[in-house]
Amino acid sequence: MLGVVENHSSPRTAAFFDLDKTVIAKSSTLTFSKSFYQGGLINRRAVLRTAYAQFVFLAGGADHDQMERMREYLSALCKGWNVQQVKEIVAETLHDLIDPIIYDEAASLIEEHHAAGRDVVIVSTSGAEVVEPIGELLGADRVVATRMVVGEDGCFTGEVEYYAYGPTKAEAVKELAASEGYDLARCYAYSDSATDVPMLASVGHPYAVNPDRALRREATARDWPILVFNRPVRLKQRLPGFRIPPRPALVAAAAVGAAAATAGLVWYVNRAGRRRSAFARI
Repeated sequence: MLGVVENHSSPRTAAFFDLDKTVIAKSSTLTFSKSFYQGGLINRRAVLRTAYAQFVFLAGGADHDQMERMREYLSALCKGWNVQQVKEIVAETLHDLIDPIIYDEAASLIEEHHAAGRDVVIVSTSGAEVVEPIGELLGADRVVATRMVVGEDGCFTGEVEYYAYGPTKAEAVKELAASEGYDLARCYAYSDSATDVPMLASVGHPYAVNPDRALRREATARDWPILVFNRPVRLKQRLPGFRIPPRPALVAAAAVGAAAATAGLVWYVNRAGRRRSAFARI
């Protein structure tokens, strides 16, 4: 037990969790590269570059400008993709890839919040079709995530319907508080990124988890507690009786996140390429 959760009987409260590097140990937008390669969506060269891209993310995260570039890649890259094909690829690999990288500390916190009678809400910039199954896996009560538009032909139109990022996350938290009756002054929030400062600042108990440099500075200045999560563990190891839902039931909930994952991969690969080119000119 981490000892950061207080028990309150009323009014209603919630704990809001970012996903990448807060609940899971890697970037959900980069974890599916091998699966996409096997499904024919990306080539071998992109897979090889993913190791460097994952290192960049784990070392420093992504700031506002980088996240905006990622959204641009998302819109352009996904246009015309057949949603069913992407769903099937993600559904086949989601649990194999995500379950082993869930932080034990995060899973324990989720259990503590539930034991205290508090709702657990995952708030992520990743696509809803990936985040929702992860939320279900973790026992989350609600999910806020990015949604993309799907045309009548079953393909992505290239438009983003809802982008769960930065101030938008804070707005979603406040809207949920209004609709569900949460007392935000007694709610909790957890994130690793400075882009989530608005969400963290909207609750009475904000925590910086594995914070990037900018969030560490902000947390120190605001006297927010800093947590270090470093023990990824399979839920099956934590809960011997745990059962993963049958894969066919998950097929209908995987498309947008896969598109976001590939968009993130391409963005990071291009970023890495630009860096190497710059070094070559020095």
